[in-house]
Amino acid sequence: MNHRTFLAAPLALPAFPNPQPPSPNTQRKPRLRSALCAYSYRDALKTGTMTYNDLVRLAVDTGIDGLDLTVYWFPDTTDRFIAPLRRLAYQSGVHIYSISVRTEMTRPRAEDRQSELAAICHWVDVAQRLGATHIRVFGGRVPEKRTEDEASGWVVETLKRAAEYALPRGIILGLENHGGITERADRILDIVHRVDSPALRINLDTGNFRANVFPQIEKLLPAAVNVQIKAEMRGEDGATHPSDWDRLFRLFAQHAYQGYVALEYEAKADPATTVPGLLRRVHELTRKYSS
Repeated sequence: MNHRTFLAAPLALPAFPNPQPPSPNTQRKPRLRSALCAYSYRDALKTGTMTYNDLVRLAVDTGIDGLDLTVYWFPDTTDRFIAPLRRLAYQSGVHIYSISVRTEMTRPRAEDRQSELAAICHWVDVAQRLGATHIRVFGGRVPEKRTEDEASGWVVETLKRAAEYALPRGIILGLENHGGITERADRILDIVHRVDSPALRINLDTGNFRANVFPQIEKLLPAAVNVQIKAEMRGEDGATHPSDWDRLFRLFAQHAYQGYVALEYEAKADPATTVPGLLRRVHELTRKYSS
């Protein structure tokens, strides 16, 4: 069943088990892998001075393990683009493990939410063809004159259908803490609990919380399947400071996180000169804090 046929079908969630996310008390051991979020090179990708092939080569040069490819600047999603990129990554020993897409699932009109669902299903198909297993998605903003409860209900409705499509295809949707309806950890966990599918977990961006930063990070870590770190993040005083990566990586290890830690660079310095050194540091830390 392709996504067009799926969208016309009634909702019927398959009977797959929904394993509980690990807790710090389990016998799991941390297993961290280094990665780069393509968004770090957004200006170069947008202008065409850098290609997605260049990101694969950068991963090789810096020793990192994987790539999270923000899709905003894909020239197309045909095999003409996808197949050579997947082949280059494989031959280079680099895992394209994730793609990142834009979504706005808090739209009041049912037709608009159906369009969001169709887009997610399209990107599930693209992720499969790239060999990726994770897709980062956004909840969306709370519309004016609407409540947060209403908006979260729309997100749950959309993600239930999206998870139904993603699950038999082996794709995990990672709901990111990205402001709006996903500004607070408690709301994100509520949405994930209500969707109740192993195809929906959390994409934890450690640089996106505006208050109670580390407590909220700790709340989300047990259900996180992808983690992003930034060069700068908000401190408990509300100001922006250089990120305390050692503190973050200790938390990842304490919660037995297993997965990728991707650098998403958003600071002002030129990424061409700054990001390679940061990636080498990320790679060192993933090895230091893995068992």
